[in-house]
Amino acid sequence: MQFKNITGQNEVKRRLIQTVHEQRVSHAQLFHGPEGSRKLVVAIAYAQYINCRNRSYEPDSPGGGDACGTCPSCIKFSKLIHPDLHFIYPVATTKEVDRDPMSHDFIKTWRETLLENDFRLNLNDWYKVAGFEKKQGIINADDCSEILRTLSYKSYESEFKVMIIWMADRLYHAAAPKILKILEEPPDKSLFILITENPDKIINTILSRTQAVRFSKLKDEDLMHDLTKNYNCTIDEAQRIIPLADGNLTRAVKILVKDEDELFYLEKFILWMRLCYMNNLSKTMEFVGEIAKLGREKQKNFLAYTERIIRNALLINYKNPNLTRLNQEEKDFLVKFGKFINHTNIPAFSEELEKAQFHIDRNANPSILFMDLSMTFTVLLLSAEKALSKN
Repeated sequence: MQFKNITGQNEVKRRLIQTVHEQRVSHAQLFHGPEGSRKLVVAIAYAQYINCRNRSYEPDSPGGGDACGTCPSCIKFSKLIHPDLHFIYPVATTKEVDRDPMSHDFIKTWRETLLENDFRLNLNDWYKVAGFEKKQGIINADDCSEILRTLSYKSYESEFKVMIIWMADRLYHAAAPKILKILEEPPDKSLFILITENPDKIINTILSRTQAVRFSKLKDEDLMHDLTKNYNCTIDEAQRIIPLADGNLTRAVKILVKDEDELFYLEKFILWMRLCYMNNLSKTMEFVGEIAKLGREKQKNFLAYTERIIRNALLINYKNPNLTRLNQEEKDFLVKFGKFINHTNIPAFSEELEKAQFHIDRNANPSILFMDLSMTFTVLLLSAEKALSKN
């Protein structure tokens, strides 16, 4: 992967290229930013650039330089099979790997998924394709031992050994101490790139040993370029999608292909709000039972989706529809529902949803959690209706 093929994040790319030219590559770096901001593909392009035999450096050009793309090292990087490129990512047991899962057990699936999807991957998609959708993957102690073992060897054919740890916030707390020493005193010519969307969930002893590289949401013009150039999207379609994607290329492509998860979340959100408003306890219990059967990552995504829609409902309610990032089906529902969301109850909605995501991440019982959340929402909605009826 060459930098020139990655739309957006130009300032980040220029800084990374400059560190190589000035021979001040930090041995441990933390790439952090929102989903869909191209952190993983930039990390791979950076690793390729560092080890390219004919890389260019052009400080006055828009790109700043690039890997050649044709040397033996670049060709192997393009296929993700370079012997000095290593990946660690969250894993869990499956039917095929029923005990002691490690990243190398899934490397074939990992490579195929990245190459087939233009390096676009979120945690829920990875869990689905790897076969543990209803479990929470972790980076375990065995994988941390594998990091130590792998980096204890000399590089095979390149200057740097590169270890990319994707979703480093999933590093199991009991396993993290294993890699602290190697992060602080790494073998010569080794590079760690930790990638996360939640740096606040990484323990401070690891954060303090890394140099942070912040990724922002993609700009609208970058999304326009990517969608029209790489995804066979018309300008009109792209203009409709870009406000909804909110700088997230992964979500933009999901909207373009009408991803089943997006449709599922909308359907369940509408049903949930109606049941809460009607205070229908028996139907709500059925709904909670269905949601409880989903994987925890999908439950968290549904809660995040609900939080996003409710925040947009406030804009609908206060006659600012142009500021919303909603599709037409979502807007149609919120035109009627939005009146129950106002400045008095939205702090409570947001707080409860954020707490629920936090507790799901820590293995709370989903049936109890969603039932409790439903009862709270019922109180908030009925209180809003009562206030409206007095006006």
